[in-house]
Amino acid sequence: MSPMNEPLTEFERKARAVLEESLSRIDGRIRSRLNQARHAALEAAGTRRRAWWRSLTLMPTAGAATAALLVAVVLWHRQPAGEPPVLEAQHAAEDMDLLADSEALELLDGWDGPFYEWATAQTDNVQSEG
Repeated sequence: MSPMNEPLTEFERKARAVLEESLSRIDGRIRSRLNQARHAALEAAGTRRRAWWRSLTLMPTAGAATAALLVAVVLWHRQPAGEPPVLEAQHAAEDMDLLADSEALELLDGWDGPFYEWATAQTDNVQSEG
């Protein structure tokens, strides 16, 4: 609907004419009941009830329930901590052999890590070129 200060458009004038003409064909008793229903609806719309979720008495309860739900979700998705990684049997046996071998421990004392890494890289480069 247009505001009161603007003139009606052609569509609005035609719509108003059709509605007024259809209204004149309605029985007086039915028109009275429609008018009463309209007034009852306007009165009910004017006195809106307060929403239950806006009530200040329920806010602390809703806040506590939300906090409990948040804590439950965080704890539910937490990964189990403190479980040692599972080693394959072959790797575990090789590690035990190295620890039991006293000569291997002597080699580790004078271990030159960067040199062995460089030598391994050189070997890998020669194999990839060939």
